[in-house]
Amino acid sequence: MQKLRGALIGCGFFAVNQMHAWNDVEGAEIVAICDRDAERLRIVGDQFAIARRYSDAAQMFADGGFDFVDIATTVQSHRALVEMAAAHKVPAICQKPFARTLSDAKAMVAACRAAGIPLMVHENFRWQTPIQAVRKALDAGAIGEPFWGRFSFRSGFDVFSGQPYLAEGERFIIEDLGIHTLDIARFILGDVTKLTARTGRVNPKIRGEDVATILLDHEGGATSIVDVSYATKLGTEPFPETLIELDGTEGTIRLSQGYRLEITNASGTSVTDVAPQLLSWASRPWHNIQESVFAIQQHWADRLRDGGETSTSGADNLKTFALVEAAYESAASANPVEIGALLK
Repeated sequence: MQKLRGALIGCGFFAVNQMHAWNDVEGAEIVAICDRDAERLRIVGDQFAIARRYSDAAQMFADGGFDFVDIATTVQSHRALVEMAAAHKVPAICQKPFARTLSDAKAMVAACRAAGIPLMVHENFRWQTPIQAVRKALDAGAIGEPFWGRFSFRSGFDVFSGQPYLAEGERFIIEDLGIHTLDIARFILGDVTKLTARTGRVNPKIRGEDVATILLDHEGGATSIVDVSYATKLGTEPFPETLIELDGTEGTIRLSQGYRLEITNASGTSVTDVAPQLLSWASRPWHNIQESVFAIQQHWADRLRDGGETSTSGADNLKTFALVEAAYESAASANPVEIGALLK
């Protein structure tokens, strides 16, 4: 089987994880990289032995010779690069946040649909081993019909040292982290009809919000709470774990710190270790996220080969992106926001 050839645009902090993961993905490889920063281009090119190196994405697309592109840049460049991929009919993966605005995101999805190419958003949190374990338990009917949930990511971890730009934006935790947690809520309990949000800033050294609490009304009738914080100092730092509580008609599921999955129903209580695998190139505590990067990229390669739609396609991610926009709108107005109107 001939490997799918990929090109990576953006050689920054997180892209190194994607490059390591591509080395492990069965049936795909990266053959070209692009970054406007010559030093980052050199470092990643040398580390992963990539001969084709570009400082200009347009030139890379013009030269061609690859089957897909992985866009790992910051959000400001996403629309232009996705539309460039669409113009060259090259299937694209786009890093999150998907776009600067929901209208941009809709335009990007439309451009790829018109070009007839797959578009996937690199929304990898739902691919984490413990999150997948919760979904499998729910699908197996372990707790009957879920009616309430909580999806929590509370931490005091210093994310700014590795990604200093996070401290500079007017938007922070909902756009950077809450987007993942909201996507997990959708993945577990289904799409959302209405949302109410409250935000705050505890750290005076940043511009954006670093705490948020969001109430979701799901289409199936369940309600859930998404709460995220980078201002929470705990005795044992849980970063980067997402903790989940689910109540159902026949029992409960609790995913607690240390990747402990507890299921209680008529059969009693079972406790399972659902810790992620420590890949050869991964390091604690990032290994949970790093393993999910490999999982979503393998998913992309598999779907690109069989023609199926990815679970975090551009079209699907519009529903997550709408929750982010709604959360900011609700926090600003102190009122609930209907999701359907945003997706029209």
